Amino acid sequence: MTEHITTTSPVPAAVLSGAATVAEVAADRAKAGEEDRRLAPEVVAALVEAGFARHFVPAVHGGSEGGFTELTEAVARVGEGCASAAWAASLAAYAGRYAAYLPPAAQEEIWGGGPDVLLAGALVPSGKVERSSRGWRLTGAWPYISGVHHADWVLACAAVRGDDTGEDDEVRFFAVPRAEHRVERTWSTSGMRATGSDTLVLDGAVVPEHRSFPRATVLAGRAPRSLARCHTVRMAEVGALPFVAPLIGAVRGALRAWTARTSLRVDARGRAVAASPLVRSTLARAAGEVDAAELLVLRAAAVADGDARVSGVDAAVRGPRDTALAVELLVAAVGRIMRASGTSGQTESDPVQRFWRDVNAAASHVALSFDTAGPAYGAWALEEAR
Repeated sequence: MTEHITTTSPVPAAVLSGAATVAEVAADRAKAGEEDRRLAPEVVAALVEAGFARHFVPAVHGGSEGGFTELTEAVARVGEGCASAAWAASLAAYAGRYAAYLPPAAQEEIWGGGPDVLLAGALVPSGKVERSSRGWRLTGAWPYISGVHHADWVLACAAVRGDDTGEDDEVRFFAVPRAEHRVERTWSTSGMRATGSDTLVLDGAVVPEHRSFPRATVLAGRAPRSLARCHTVRMAEVGALPFVAPLIGAVRGALRAWTARTSLRVDARGRAVAASPLVRSTLARAAGEVDAAELLVLRAAAVADGDARVSGVDAAVRGPRDTALAVELLVAAVGRIMRASGTSGQTESDPVQRFWRDVNAAASHVALSFDTAGPAYGAWALEEAR
């Protein structure tokens, strides 16, 4: 059994041009974001200005219909300044992608005034949904909704129960405007504090029929108004890309901050710390781990973009394996950097400890677990070998 990948087209750079500016703004406002446990308004505005909200919006609404590779690189670049801002940028873009599967009438409601609309997605089924004379009625709580505080619309996911005829439950998305939901402050974590991943609460919100669609359409890549690759690719080939890209940038940010500080340090005898072979080896290994992780993730993004041909392996199992393995490399790298920082690296003013907390917090996301992705790939590979 072999694995082979061939890149066939160049990577566009639309959203990349503004990512560095977002990283600067986010780094400057990182402390405020951690204290408030949500992004500062300046950071949110910078994300929109850079084009993250419009990245996957259909062209018919003025959107970019962008690629997964360019978004991954742009999100990683933002992450070098602040992992929480990168997480928000990534999930806002992907929420716009999910909204592209809404019926045309709902798309007009959301993007009729332009494509720079911020959305948040409650992707795990929760709450209770019932049929009503005007469509659907939703009640309940959806925890861990990143970006819910600044979202103009949210996509709530819920299971519609089957009827007495034995019809199976159907999982659907429901678009709800900001005026019809509220937020409970429940986000109190050690890392990724500024993501504002609080709880969405709906108290009998009525959602018209045209503002709902089955989750199966996203999984299959059947958008109603676009033939762009970003809207026709299967969800299995996209996998955990939304969640892993911020971590690449965060570890690069930690490595840059640590390297800059270490290059100026002297030990108790007045000798340059940078002259130590152990320090140099630590730097080399951590940098190599980040590079390896990024290569794995960019390969998965290239497959999602259709810019790479894969033979000998199913992208639906290899992509999750690669992103989960990349996360393990990133956690190892940032841990190595943190240990080499010494006591001074523990101070709240040192960005290394923030990056370290953020990476470890984000790595706990279920979509990034190798214990899930690894066995799925192993089962596939063993079956192929028979």
